[in-house]
Amino acid sequence: MHPSTFHPADLIPLPGYARLRTVGSFEELASTSFGAAVNSGTGFQPVDQVHRLEADATSSRPGINALCWPRSLAGDFGEIVTQLGAGEGVEAHDETRLEALALSPAGAAARAILLADLQLLRDRGLAPELNVIHAYPRDAADALVTTDVHSFHADSAPAEAATWLCTYHGRPSDGLRNEEARRRVDVPATRAALLRDYGGPDDAGFREFLREHHYDLHYAPEPGAQPFSFGLGHLWRIALDWPGSAVPPCLHRAPLPLPGDPPRLLLIS
Repeated sequence: MHPSTFHPADLIPLPGYARLRTVGSFEELASTSFGAAVNSGTGFQPVDQVHRLEADATSSRPGINALCWPRSLAGDFGEIVTQLGAGEGVEAHDETRLEALALSPAGAAARAILLADLQLLRDRGLAPELNVIHAYPRDAADALVTTDVHSFHADSAPAEAATWLCTYHGRPSDGLRNEEARRRVDVPATRAALLRDYGGPDDAGFREFLREHHYDLHYAPEPGAQPFSFGLGHLWRIALDWPGSAVPPCLHRAPLPLPGDPPRLLLIS
């Protein structure tokens, strides 16, 4: 579906999902706090009135951890990707490269949106990248825990931060409700295999081993889980895993590649 025909109703089929909030402007997207409210069953109440559980009980910690500004964008973003040319892996493109493209009116409209979005994020003190993604690096099929971006995962940081992202062309990111996920390192068979690889007891050293390899940031969908799409053209701000966070991180992944998929055009910061 072309971005100009994508509507907010197509994006987030998550009625009643209290962790996700849609907003009506960039200013609201930037200023709204994570964890502002939780669904208590009878209404919403501030997070500071709700008991926080241990950090590894991810799905039990309450509060909003994903903010989305739904947008229906005009312009031909596919033309941008075509004009940037063939490539491989993940290729970053800056404003100078975009401005040098010879585009149709529809392509020029798409370029104006890209330039405006880059500037919005830079004005917030961020360092956004515009990437054309032909393919991501993949882990070996027999890896004990897959840690590439096609695995549902949480982004992490040593201090408070958020991930911003928007897919303009190609298949968008997938999200997974925290309540429908389990850390892969908490699956008994996986943990036992990782302990054998570690060669020691299940202690603080083992937990540090999991952190060093990012194993503790990856999640398996529970049976019956229903991942959701981040949609095309919509700008997201999602919570990370950082010390002291009041909410669990937003779980997401790059879409699993399918034959014939076009390159993705992705803004990320």
